[in-house]
Amino acid sequence: MLIRKGILQSLKSVTNIKLGRKAFIDANGMKILYNTSQECLAVRTLDPLVNTSSLIMRKCFPKNRLPLPTIKSSFHFQLPIIPVTGPVAQLYSLPPEVDDVVDESDDNDDIDLEAENELENEDDLDQSFKNDDIETDINKLRPQQVPGRTIEELKMYEHLFPELVDDFQDYELISKEPKPFMFEGKARGPIVVPTAGEEAPGNSGNGKKGAVMKERANPKGEEAKEDAKGHDRTLPQQLGGQNRVAASAHSFNNDLVKALDRITLQNIPSQVASGLNAGMRKDYGLPLTVLSCTKACPHMAKCGSTLFEGRTVHLGKLCCTGVETEDDEDSESHSSAEQAASVEASDGPTLHDPDLYIEIVKNTKSVPEYSEVAYPDYFGHIPPPFKEPILERPYGVQRTKIAQDIERLIHQNDIIDRVVYDLDNPAHTTPEEGDVLKFNSKFESGNLRKVIQIRKSEYDLILNSDINSNHYHQWFYFEVSGMRPGVAYRFNIINCEKSNSQFNYGMQPLMYSVQEALNARPWWIRMGTDICYYKNHFSRSSVAAGGQKGKSYYTITFTVNFPHKDDVCYFAYHYPYTYSTLQMHLQKLESAHNPQQIYFRKDVLCETLSGNSCPLVTITAMPESNYYEHICQFRTRPYVFLSARVHPGETNASWVMKGTLEYLMSNSPTAQSLREAYIFKIVPMLNPDGVINGNHRCSLSGEDLNRQWQSPSPELHPTIYHAKGLLQYLAAVKRLPLVYCDYHGHSRKKNVFMYGCSIKETVWHTHDNNASCDVVEDMGYRTLPKILSHIAPAFCMSSCSFVVEKSKESTARVVVWREIGVQRSYTMESTLCGCDQGRYKGLQIGTRELEEMGAKFCVGLLRLKRLTSPLEYNLPSNLLDFENDLIESSCKVTSPTTYVLDEDEPRFLEEVDYSAESNDELEVELAENTGDYEPSAQEEALSDSEVSRTHLI
Repeated sequence: MLIRKGILQSLKSVTNIKLGRKAFIDANGMKILYNTSQECLAVRTLDPLVNTSSLIMRKCFPKNRLPLPTIKSSFHFQLPIIPVTGPVAQLYSLPPEVDDVVDESDDNDDIDLEAENELENEDDLDQSFKNDDIETDINKLRPQQVPGRTIEELKMYEHLFPELVDDFQDYELISKEPKPFMFEGKARGPIVVPTAGEEAPGNSGNGKKGAVMKERANPKGEEAKEDAKGHDRTLPQQLGGQNRVAASAHSFNNDLVKALDRITLQNIPSQVASGLNAGMRKDYGLPLTVLSCTKACPHMAKCGSTLFEGRTVHLGKLCCTGVETEDDEDSESHSSAEQAASVEASDGPTLHDPDLYIEIVKNTKSVPEYSEVAYPDYFGHIPPPFKEPILERPYGVQRTKIAQDIERLIHQNDIIDRVVYDLDNPAHTTPEEGDVLKFNSKFESGNLRKVIQIRKSEYDLILNSDINSNHYHQWFYFEVSGMRPGVAYRFNIINCEKSNSQFNYGMQPLMYSVQEALNARPWWIRMGTDICYYKNHFSRSSVAAGGQKGKSYYTITFTVNFPHKDDVCYFAYHYPYTYSTLQMHLQKLESAHNPQQIYFRKDVLCETLSGNSCPLVTITAMPESNYYEHICQFRTRPYVFLSARVHPGETNASWVMKGTLEYLMSNSPTAQSLREAYIFKIVPMLNPDGVINGNHRCSLSGEDLNRQWQSPSPELHPTIYHAKGLLQYLAAVKRLPLVYCDYHGHSRKKNVFMYGCSIKETVWHTHDNNASCDVVEDMGYRTLPKILSHIAPAFCMSSCSFVVEKSKESTARVVVWREIGVQRSYTMESTLCGCDQGRYKGLQIGTRELEEMGAKFCVGLLRLKRLTSPLEYNLPSNLLDFENDLIESSCKVTSPTTYVLDEDEPRFLEEVDYSAESNDELEVELAENTGDYEPSAQEEALSDSEVSRTHLI
């Protein structure tokens, strides 16, 4: 043991230099060391030797270039103007003959440090960066309202604020009786949205180019649908319909799926589609209406209508020669699951309408001009009726995967190395062999650039860069078909850039099975085993690494066993939420609301670079009457400004926003009180182009839009320019929002938490205690996060931060706080992985929990209103408690609630500190910094947090 250890230590030293690595490889050292280390695997006491051997082999593995012609995106979009400086300018200035994939000097001259030393050094560098990144200039920290644009320029936004001038003389308003707080009979769910053919008053739009078409009224009418947060049906009624659902789905499989070849929407006979649609609505009453996406059988006549003028839209390829239908035995085995699905379906996304989705897709403009629609986006998603725990990582899995990679060098004859999918080569054809998987990503929000078959059941996958960029590889969404059950398929995404990932700590990719959807289980599920994330042997060029040399890409690897033969499955980084899905949801909300009770307006904020409309939503309560007092109360309600999805890959932000929108449009007493308390201005998707084209972080300008708030360009960043203009207009007319919150997703931390802005806490973290003591600051910015920590199970106060960093000066949170003057300006981050505290501890997060977070945020705002205006807004506290019970019961969470003070909860320690806000690429956030700061009693007296403590404890 000691001799072997000494030899390995000598090899480590020798291979630190280039000549030593060359001599090691020439002497067949890789094969010898590999075989020796494999012999030691059976003895756990020899693990230190195996780990050292692995480090040496990884260090000596020759660096390879990515098998790409260029690291720039496969798609190109010509910008209206080219920035003078910055990464986009550098990208455009590169001569076409330059090889940007790898540097000529990248031959391991700059060696990477051993893993353990590297982590230690990175920690030191990170700590230094953290201290340097904290803004220490008090004058810069103090909010200073900057008009930016003149009042004459800001008048262009007047038409987006009709609620400030409308006298409602032309509206039919019903003077309401005082709202009762005692409920007769059983408790109702918070949302019941009846179908209404009439449109919202004042919602004709502003006539801008690119405005989304209005939803067509259903000529047959639909039964009243109920929202995901609650319903009137009792459990026996739900269970009574499950057998009809199962029978309908089973018949659907037998009659209409067999022998299908290419599934094309234009082949759907209208009478068949409408009949199935009605049948599924009658039986299920839920988004399993998606099962109506039936394609015509070969013997049926083709329908002459097409979806696009001059082109058609496809739903992808379904290899139906082996499509399975559940036999009687399987049906019995799944009976309990189907019962659960039927019950859960009542909480499903009733806003989903596959026919409307297709109509909206027609008007969605993409750079690649997509003509296909992914099944999950057409079918819809229902949260599965089971918990998905954070995956326990098997011992030694990363070491095993690295050993398999090293085998590629040692046993090169065993490697197939065949390209099976390639966006850069339009003429490439998919191999027709029966044992080769087929891939596709040519649909909205899809991202997969190239696939190479390495071994019979192993594939290397390469992601596409953001358009007009040469990096940001994280979001993926692609289709796989042609699989065989009982085969363990290994997928390696080989061009990731972050140094670590929650995939190392229990997060799983998401998979959607079309066969499962046809069998009445239309949901995304966490899938994959042997998951790990590690540095690979593919070298990043200095162009790709921001001027740094010698950096490597990283690999996400996971193994999947498919349950069905010749299924069509989809994999995604997180739950997809497309731009067309948003437009569909908004149209359904608009057509279903009660215009006498809810003021709902959908405008077009602006057009994006590619001509898509950026929606702006206004929600509040209609005035009781057109009397002066009621109109005055209506106009003087404080504003709450919300935004989301500035980063396309953070799809969880859209699911949280969906929960917020549905709650605001519900007919529960608390939602009505919330609408009567505030006027909500919402930009639910700040980066439509990035979402549509499968970007992870940037817009079509190739820039991170959340770094453009200081000086947005109307030509390159129109959505940010005009969103900031709305806030500047409100500031100019003395109507500052009470709260601004930008919804984000976080890939490297767990739970849901907030970033805010505080002068005192920022100075305190510089360890300048004297300066910190001199700062007097209203602590009201902590009230809303504190409320959410008590009412939202996924929210974690100890993960919140209120420090202002230099690197975040151009983000929405800091600019709205500093320039616009909104004290409660936040970024709300939702984990992509799961929770390590509270009720959902140990569980991966799903759309149910994300939508619940959006609803809880609304409840938190109502409590904030009650705490900040206790005299003018006196609500019985039991109403809010009753509302919490409704939200919790609708999510059917059976585990007990563990509301504890977050500051007292033990931290979940991981090997690497994740703290970069919203997945920042080259920036490091302050680590876990809020649990250390506690406001003094004197400071608490300066804010409303003392009031909140009285109500919340």
